[in-house]
Amino acid sequence: MLRDKNNHNPERGSALVYILIAIALLAALTVTFMQPSSQQTSSQSSFRTVSNIKSQVDTIRAAILECALVYKQGDRSIIITAGGTDPDARRNFPIKPNSTHFDTATIGATAGRLVKDIRCPGNPGNSDENHAMIFGGMSGKFLPPAPDLFEDWQYYNGLDGVFVWLQTSKTDAFINTALQKLDNQFGECEADIIDASGGAVDLDSNAPAEVQCASGYTCFRVRMGTKPSAQYNGDVDGDEASCP
Repeated sequence: MLRDKNNHNPERGSALVYILIAIALLAALTVTFMQPSSQQTSSQSSFRTVSNIKSQVDTIRAAILECALVYKQGDRSIIITAGGTDPDARRNFPIKPNSTHFDTATIGATAGRLVKDIRCPGNPGNSDENHAMIFGGMSGKFLPPAPDLFEDWQYYNGLDGVFVWLQTSKTDAFINTALQKLDNQFGECEADIIDASGGAVDLDSNAPAEVQCASGYTCFRVRMGTKPSAQYNGDVDGDEASCP
């Protein structure tokens, strides 16, 4: 019996679908492999940088907020008045690790204000300068090394609120792209990118400023609390235009 030539052959239709899918996949792979290797590398580096910095921000923020919430009274002996060891600081948040408040502590003040060295006020007691380290073996919380091409995170608690930042003097093409993508993952006025390629930029409103984005660097800052005096430097995309 002859088969009607007009009858549809399901097997032919299915085969055609698979062939079209294969062609589409081959085209996508061809486009990928035709991209310059430098472009692919830059894209991968940008993605890795965004992921690493965001992950570290989450780790730092969680550890600091846990300290502030668990030890709400902080350390009442911290002098936050003008001329004190830590003017305008929030007592239940870590103070700068190089504060002279630690001069009488078992572990003295550090040479800088690195996040990895911050301590939890109120632990132990609310009038004891021997604050427990937030990161390290005793706490079980560990801060990974700074992302490639960036220097260690730094910390501020003072007149303008509480914030952390990291900086780089590198000019690799993917860095600005990564920071812009990263900035978009935070709320307006929560994070900012500071371009200090033309000279040091003040990060707080003290006169003279207590902290700066060093000359020749690009900085990325994330805030955990602000005060009316907070210094907003403004991103290139203008998303801080309405900040106080």
